[in-house]
Amino acid sequence: MDINRPPQLIKLVIALECVLLAAFLILLSPVGTIISDSVPASGLTAEEGENGGEQGSGGEDGDGKEEEKDFIKWVDFQVTKEAMQKAFRYDVDTCQAQVHLNWIELLAYLGARYGGDFSKYKAADMEKIAGRLLDGEKMEDITGDMKYYSYYLQAYGAVLGGMVGEFQEEISGEDGPVWVTKYGLKAFSPIAKNYPYQDYDDFGAARNYGFKRQHLGHDMMGQVGTPVICVESGYVEAIGWNQYGGWRLGIRSFDKKRYYYYAHLRKNYPYHKSLKEGSVVQAGDVIGYLGRTGYSRTENTNNIDDPHLHFGIQLIFDESQKEGNHEIWINCYEIVKFLAMNRSETVKNQETKEYYRVYQMVDPAVPGGPRQQKIPTQSEPETSQVSESETGQPPESETGPTLESETDRSPESSEAG
Repeated sequence: MDINRPPQLIKLVIALECVLLAAFLILLSPVGTIISDSVPASGLTAEEGENGGEQGSGGEDGDGKEEEKDFIKWVDFQVTKEAMQKAFRYDVDTCQAQVHLNWIELLAYLGARYGGDFSKYKAADMEKIAGRLLDGEKMEDITGDMKYYSYYLQAYGAVLGGMVGEFQEEISGEDGPVWVTKYGLKAFSPIAKNYPYQDYDDFGAARNYGFKRQHLGHDMMGQVGTPVICVESGYVEAIGWNQYGGWRLGIRSFDKKRYYYYAHLRKNYPYHKSLKEGSVVQAGDVIGYLGRTGYSRTENTNNIDDPHLHFGIQLIFDESQKEGNHEIWINCYEIVKFLAMNRSETVKNQETKEYYRVYQMVDPAVPGGPRQQKIPTQSEPETSQVSESETGQPPESETGPTLESETDRSPESSEAG
């Protein structure tokens, strides 16, 4: 046995400890700070969505360092149709009461209570919080000790903020169409009324075209040519061909928090002919037609096996999230089920084969006055961009706000408030 080996081993261990100690002292020094600052922080990156966006850039401060902005970085929307319907009903039922319950606040309270997991939802929980508010308690007092209530209020407000409110709608009267003022659901299902479709919760499913990624939307299987409806009023931010989505439309809400993505539109005639980039559209307008285009770099190619509408909702709290690895796409399956109570009825222009909404609406969120989308006369251009000066402001209703129905709503089936 080599009697010198143990002392050598001890010396080696001591040397290694000295090296580690020296490295630790360097990291604590100003030099170490510079080194650590030069190493980029790692984080989760989202899979590229079917819109195929590019990396967005963050802001910088005066020293050239990336500025940390205070905005929501991620939302996992799990609110169920049943919870949305009950909260919505409380909101509408109390719209003229002394205490007007806000449906987003009710859902945010439950979101904070459940940690966002609405598999825990019980109708009794919402009834209890609604009762406390109707008895005079204030939401800010009830939620004062709830750490994440403000987060869920902001997150759910970004998802649902443009869907409920006051608007005016044209309905059928004995002597022709008349206008009424309503408070209720002013967002629409993306599929027109009287057109069948099938769907299931397919958010996050695997996709392989181009590269492995997640399905960041919701597929609604239907017939080619089915009118596709604008869910919320906004403006056309993207229109044209995308190799993943085929002929697609991107419509941005006026508050810029929501980006609605409609993809795989019909070959040869994908869009309503009035649309172009920047066009203002109202909820309930016909914006395009269901098809099966996409999965090709060659425009106008049908490479989707089954005709369907790919419908997606992206949340944008900061413009750096619009494209790239920081995009926030939410599961909108439950939202689509909720919106099925309000489907826009359409009519076909037999001369041009274009479709139009039957009943007009005035959404106060639309800047510049009301728009109307109806079959034009011979002296009118075929466009939905009709100004207030051309149509006239519809008269105020002599009745109060109207309670919306929870079933597929036509003007004839709306319940009185």
